[in-house]
Amino acid sequence: MTATSDLLPDTRIVPFALGLAAHGDRPAVITADGPVTYRELAARVDETVRRLGRERRLVLLVGANTLDALVVHLAALASGHPVLLVPGGHPEAVRSLIDAYDPDVVAHPEGGQWVLDERRTGSAHTLHPDLALLLSTSGSTGSPKLVRLSHENLQSNAESIAAYLGIRDTDRAATTLPMHYCYGLSVIHSHLLRGAGLILTDLSVADSCFWELFRSCRGTTFAGVPYTFDLLDRVGFDTMDLPHLRYVTQAGGRLAPDRVERYAALGHAAGWELFVMYGQTEATARMAYLPPHLARTRPGAAGIPIPGGSFRLRPVPDLPGADTGELVYTGPNVMLGYAHSPQDLGLGRTVDELATGDIARLSPDGLYELIGRRSRFVKILGLRIDPGQVEAVLARNGVTALCAGDDEALVVAVAAAVAAGETGTRRIRKLVTGACGLPARAVEVRIVAELPRLDSGKPDYRAVRELRHLCDPAPHGTGPAGGTDPEDLCALYALVLDRRRTEVTRDSTFVGLGGDSLSYVEMSLQLEERLGHLPADWHTTPIGELKPPERQQARSHRRTLETSVALRAMAIFCIVGSHIHVFGIKGGAHLLLALAGYNFARFHLTTAARRERVRRIWTSIGRVALPSMAWIGLVLLLNDDYTLANLALLDSVLGPEDSKTGMHFWFIEALVYILVAAVGLLGLPLMDRVERRFPYGLPLTIAGLGLLTRYDLLGLPARAEIPDAITVFWLFALGWAAAKAATTRRRLVVTAAALATVPGFFPGDPGREAIIVAAFALLVWVPTLPGHERVNRVAGLLATSSLYIYLTHWQIFPLVDGFSRHLAFAASLVFGIAYATGVTRLMRGFPLKAVPSLRRSPSVRRTTDRSRA
Repeated sequence: MTATSDLLPDTRIVPFALGLAAHGDRPAVITADGPVTYRELAARVDETVRRLGRERRLVLLVGANTLDALVVHLAALASGHPVLLVPGGHPEAVRSLIDAYDPDVVAHPEGGQWVLDERRTGSAHTLHPDLALLLSTSGSTGSPKLVRLSHENLQSNAESIAAYLGIRDTDRAATTLPMHYCYGLSVIHSHLLRGAGLILTDLSVADSCFWELFRSCRGTTFAGVPYTFDLLDRVGFDTMDLPHLRYVTQAGGRLAPDRVERYAALGHAAGWELFVMYGQTEATARMAYLPPHLARTRPGAAGIPIPGGSFRLRPVPDLPGADTGELVYTGPNVMLGYAHSPQDLGLGRTVDELATGDIARLSPDGLYELIGRRSRFVKILGLRIDPGQVEAVLARNGVTALCAGDDEALVVAVAAAVAAGETGTRRIRKLVTGACGLPARAVEVRIVAELPRLDSGKPDYRAVRELRHLCDPAPHGTGPAGGTDPEDLCALYALVLDRRRTEVTRDSTFVGLGGDSLSYVEMSLQLEERLGHLPADWHTTPIGELKPPERQQARSHRRTLETSVALRAMAIFCIVGSHIHVFGIKGGAHLLLALAGYNFARFHLTTAARRERVRRIWTSIGRVALPSMAWIGLVLLLNDDYTLANLALLDSVLGPEDSKTGMHFWFIEALVYILVAAVGLLGLPLMDRVERRFPYGLPLTIAGLGLLTRYDLLGLPARAEIPDAITVFWLFALGWAAAKAATTRRRLVVTAAALATVPGFFPGDPGREAIIVAAFALLVWVPTLPGHERVNRVAGLLATSSLYIYLTHWQIFPLVDGFSRHLAFAASLVFGIAYATGVTRLMRGFPLKAVPSLRRSPSVRRTTDRSRA
C-alpha cells in the first residue's frame, strides 16, 4: 500500500483507507463474482493512487455499490484527494454537480468499464488540507449545497460506530443502501476499519437474489431506513432462516415505536440484535444510538450519544422546560461546514457544533427522545403546526402518511392502498383537523400511488409540498388498463411478467423482474401506449421513474417501434411466407440468430449475481425447448412426419439425414445448443468475471472463434452432416456484441464484422446475405423506427407469437395450401397467434414462484433444408 512518504508533505489522509493491507488475506469485499482479500484490495487501491498522482485534485465519483467505485473512493481517501460523491443512476444530478464544481477528475462507469476522466493534471481549485469528502444532503436533486467533511470526521465516526456496534473482523455486512448516502457509506467505512467483510451488492432486500447472496456469503448484518423495513414486511423477513445474522441497524428517519418493538422482539427470538440509530450527514453519519436491550422497553427513544459525542438542548420559544429544546451535537465527527460553490472548498472549519433542527426531550433515564422537527413547524392561519406530530396521530389510527405545509395549508399525502375514495379522504381530513385545530379547508389530502421517497428511502417532503399545486389525484384506474402513475404501471408489470403484485414496486425494473425478449415486446407496446414515449433504457429504468413526456399528451406523441421488435416480426413474416411460396424473401432465420444474441445480452447479462444469471438463462432455454417438444410430441401422435430425434431436439445430431421434414426445427435446435453452451460458459466463475470486465470484448472474441467453423478452417464434415449451431453461432455472438457496443467505434467494428463475414455464407444467393447485413446494421444503428398504433400492435403480436407461429405453421399451411396460398399464409399466422394466446393463459395458471413466466422465448424459424430460410 502507498506509504506516507510517497505523498506530498502535509497531505492528510484517512488512516483506515491507508492501512487496508494490514488485514492481510481476510476477505474485504465479497461480490457475486467471489471474494477480494484486503491484500488484493490494497493493491488495487495503490494502483489507483498512482493514477491520481501526488498533487491533490478534486475527484467527482459517481457512487455505486461496485468494487471499482469503492477502489476509487478508498484511493482518494488514502492519498488526500477530496472526493465529491454523487448518486449513480441520476445523470442530471451528475451533470449539475460537474457544472457547479468543475472537478479535476471524474470517475464513472462507461460501457461496462470504470473510467477515470482526468480533466486536468493539477487542480483548478484551492483545496483546504482538511477537506476529504463532499456529500449532498438533498438526495439525487443535484443541489450545489454540499457538506464538507474532514479526514478526522471520517476516521472518528468509523471508530465510534465500530465501537458501539462491536464490529468484529468476522462480520460481513451487506450494502443495502447506496454508497453516496452517508448511512450507506458509514457501513462501508466502519467495517473496513475493523477488517470485516463487505457483501457488495446493489440488490434490493425485496429481491430474493439478495437473500440468496446474503446467506451464501454468511452475512451477519445489514442496514435499513424505515422504507427498508416496509420491504422486509413484504418479503416475509420474519420467517427467513438467516443463521449468521448478528445484528440489524436502522437509521435514516424515525421508525414507528411499535415497529421498533416488533423487530426487537423478532431479533430477540431469532438471536440477533436491533440497533436503532440517529444521525445526519452533517455529523458524518451517526450521533446517537439506542442500546439494543432497551429497544423493546423504550422503542420511541433516539438513545444516547455515540462514543466521543455529546448533546445539549438549546431553548426554543413556545417550548418551555429545561428538558426540552433543539438538540445540539458536539463531537469530532461534526462537519467542517457547508459548500455552496467551488470557492468554499478552500475554507477550513466554520462550525464547531451542529444544531440538528430536531426538537428533543431528555428523559429521566438519560435517553434522548425526538419529538419534532424545528424546521418543519409551519404556521397556518396563526396556528403553529408540527407535521411530524400529525403523522404520528395518523399512524396511531392506522394511516401511514407524510405531511408538509406552507402558510396556507397542510398537505397530507396518503398511499392509495390506505385511503381509497371519498370516504377515506374525509376520514383522514377529520383526523387531522381534530388533532391540530385547523379548519377542513386548510387540510389538503392527496391520494398517491406510493408515498414519495428519496433514493435513500427517506421521505421526500419537497415532493409532498408540491402536491398542493396539483389537482386532487385519485389514482388513474384500478389495473393495467389504468393511467401512468407508478401504481398502475406496477400492476401492468405484474400482469405482463406474471408476478405477484406484491413483488413489483416502484424500484423494480423490467430486467430485474425477469423480463425477456418476448415479454419485452408486449411491455414496450403497452408502456408506449400509456406514456407516449419510451426512453431507450426503459427496461433497466425503475418503474417509479417512467413518466410521460413533459407538456405532451401521450396520445399525441409520435409513435415509434423498437427496431428489434420490428425485425423479429418481419423475420417470422418472411419465413412463413417463403415456406408457403407466397414470396421468396429469405434470410429471416439467420437474422433471428443475431437478434437472439442481441436480446440474450440485454436481458440476461445484467448486473445480477452469477447464479441468478444462470437460473434465468436455463429458464429461457426451457421456454424454447419445452413448448417445442410439446408441439412436436402432439404431431408425432397424428402422423409420421417426425421422429423421436425431433422430439428430443436431436435431429441435427442423430438424423436421419434423408428426411424431408426432419429439419423443420433446425433453428430451435441450434438456438437451444447455443444457449446451453452460453450458460455452460458463463456459469464458470472465471468466465463470469471476464464477461463483466469485458462485456464487449468477450462476444467479439467468441464471434472470431466462430469464424473457424463458419469458414471451415478446422476440416469439419460437410455442413449437412453436423449441427447448424456449430457453423452459425458466430451470428449469435455478433448480436451479443452489438448489444454491448456502447460507442460509435464499437458499433462500426461490429457492423464491419457482419459486412465482412455474412457474404459468401449462402453461395449464389447475395440477396439473402444483403437482407441479413442490412437488417443487422439497422439493429445496430437505429434503435427505433417510426410507428403507428395499429402497426405496432400487429408487429407486437407477430414478434410475441413467433415461436408458436413457427412451430405450428408446418402443420397448418398444408391444410389450406391447395385452396389458396395467401389464405394458407394468413391461417398460419392467425393460428400461431391464437395458439400463443392459449398457451400464455394456460401457463399463467401455474404457481411459478421464482420463474417470471413460461410463455416467452427468443425467436424461431427455418425451412425444409438447412440453407433455405
